[in-house]
Amino acid sequence: MGRPSRRGRDIDGIVLLDKPLGLSSNDVLQKVKRLFHANKAGHTGALDPLATGMLPICLGEATKFSQHLLDADKRYRVVARLGQRTDTSDAEGSIISERAVSLDQARLDAALDRFRGETEQVPSMYSALKYQGRPLYEYARQGIDVPRPCRLITVYALELVGWDQAHVELEIHCSKGTYIRTIIDDLGEMLGCGAHVSALRRLNVADYPTARMVTLEHLHALTADQPTAPETLAVLDQLLLPMDSAVANLPEVNLPADVAGHVRMGQPVTVDDVSTPGLVRLTEGPQRYFFGVGEVTENGHVAPRRLVAEPRA
Repeated sequence: MGRPSRRGRDIDGIVLLDKPLGLSSNDVLQKVKRLFHANKAGHTGALDPLATGMLPICLGEATKFSQHLLDADKRYRVVARLGQRTDTSDAEGSIISERAVSLDQARLDAALDRFRGETEQVPSMYSALKYQGRPLYEYARQGIDVPRPCRLITVYALELVGWDQAHVELEIHCSKGTYIRTIIDDLGEMLGCGAHVSALRRLNVADYPTARMVTLEHLHALTADQPTAPETLAVLDQLLLPMDSAVANLPEVNLPADVAGHVRMGQPVTVDDVSTPGLVRLTEGPQRYFFGVGEVTENGHVAPRRLVAEPRA
C-alpha cells in the first residue's frame, strides 16, 4: 500500500473505471484520485460525457506509461440515431438537418463495408485535437471551421448488432485515433438520411478484462464509513492493476541488478540475445521487478526511455 503524505499517497497502479453517463473523463479522474488519496493521477484517452465504459486511470508512476494505453486498440458499442444530423455528431449537439429514412439490409451492409480495414478519416471539429495550440472544439463553439488533415485509421472488425428505420447498433474494434462520432456521421451521409451517436460504450482498451472494471458507486461504497482508514485503503489498493500492465504487449528484457543499475543512471547497455529494435519492457533480477520501458537500438544496445522512480524511502 502507498505511503501517506500531507497531500496524499504515493500509490502506483491502474484502476479500470466503468465511466458513468454524464460526467467528463476529467471529472471522474479527480473523483478517483480523491477516493484513493493519490498524489498523482491521469487518464488514458478521454471519453465524452455521453459515453460510458472502460476508462483506465493511472495512479502514481503508472502515469508514465499512459501513452501506451492511449495508443492501444479500442472496442466500442454504439447506437446511431438515423434521420437526424447534429453539429457535434452526437446527441449533445444541435440538429442541423432532418431527413427521411429509407433503409434495407443490402444498402446498410454495403455502406458498413466501406468502413472496414484501413481508411482515411477527417476528425470532427468537436474533437480535442489541437490547431495552433487550441483544441478544435474551441473553434467549433465560435463557429470557426479550420483545416483538419485526413488521418489513417484501421477498423479491425465492425459487427452489425441490429437495426430498424430509426436506429443502427454496431460493435467496432478500431485503432487509436478513431472517432466513432465521425464514423456514424459519415454513415448517415452515405445512407442519405443523416445520423448521430445516441449512445456509446467503450467495451475494451487493449487487452484489459471487462471483469476488472469498477464503478464510482462501488468505490464510494467502499470508502463511505472510513475513507482514510488503513483497512479501507488496503481494500482499494486490491482493485489496482500493476503499472506494467499498460505495457504488457512489449517484449521483456530481463537484466541482472548490476546491469539494471547502469540503465537507471541513463546508460545504454549491451545485452545478449535482445529483441529486434524497438521498445521493450525492462525487468530486473529473478523476481522480474518491472522498472520501466527501454528501447533496443540498431546496434543492439538497450537504452532507457521511461523509468520507474526508485522505491521511495
